[in-house]
Amino acid sequence: MTNYICTTCGVQYESGITPPLHCPICEDDRQYVNPGGQSWTSLKEVAKQHRNIIEKISPDLYAIYTAPKFGIGQRAYLVISPGGNVLWDCITLLDPSTIDIIEKLGGIKAIVLSHPHYFSTIVEWSEAFQADIYVHAEDAHWLGRRNNKLRLWEGDIEPLWDQIKIVRCGGHFPGACILHWPVGDGILLVGDTIQVSPNLTTVSFMYSYPNNIPLPKKDILAIAFAVKLLQYNVMHGAFGLSIRENAAAVMDRSVQRYLQIYE
Repeated sequence: MTNYICTTCGVQYESGITPPLHCPICEDDRQYVNPGGQSWTSLKEVAKQHRNIIEKISPDLYAIYTAPKFGIGQRAYLVISPGGNVLWDCITLLDPSTIDIIEKLGGIKAIVLSHPHYFSTIVEWSEAFQADIYVHAEDAHWLGRRNNKLRLWEGDIEPLWDQIKIVRCGGHFPGACILHWPVGDGILLVGDTIQVSPNLTTVSFMYSYPNNIPLPKKDILAIAFAVKLLQYNVMHGAFGLSIRENAAAVMDRSVQRYLQIYE
C-alpha cells in the first residue's frame, strides 16, 4: 500500500494499492491538471531526486524549500518561539536530514496551513514531530489524509501561544489564513492568501493564480478587513518573496489599487 502523491500539486492521499483516479485539488479551477495528464509518485521516489534547503532568513525564522522544485514550489516557514515552534504551511519532501535539523532547532509543536494547496504531506510531518495540524474547518473537505493530531478550527482568529495567532482572511479559499507573529514590529506569513509581487512593493489577491481568475470586490475587502488591526512591518510570501519594511502600507496601497479597478 502506498500513500500516493500528486506530481503537480504535491498533495498526498490515503494509501491504496493503485493510485487514485483523480486529484480533486488539481481538478479545481484554482489549480490545474498537468497537460500531460494526471501522474503520481511517492515520498520515497521524491526523496531520490530532491533535497530540502533550510535557510535562516531572519532571527528565529527559517524558510524550508525543495530543490529542484517539486509540485508548486512553495516554501514552508519554521517559526522558533519559546512556547513551541510553528511550521507555517508545508512542503512535500520530508527526509531524515530535514527531521534531524529541525529537531536540533527545537522540533515542531504545530503545523498551520494557509489553504489546501499546501496540504502536501502534513500527516508525515505531524507524525515525525508529534505536531498538531491546524486547518480551518471550511477547507477540511480538501484534506487528502487525516490523523488524530488534526485540529479543525472555526471562526476568524485562532490564538496559539506567545501571542501568535492564525487569522482567517478567505478569498483564495473560504478558510484561507495568514499567521501573525508579533515579534519586533510584527511579521505576517501569508502564503498566497496575500501574494507578494515580484516588485516587492505591491501584493495581489486572486481566486486562481495559475488560471488568472480574479477575486470579487467583496473578498478583497474581507481580506483587507481581516488584517487591518494587525500590527506588522514585514510580510513573507509562499515563494521566497518578502516585503522587509512598511508591509502594512504596501498592503493598504495594493488594496486601493485593486478597488479602483472595480469603480
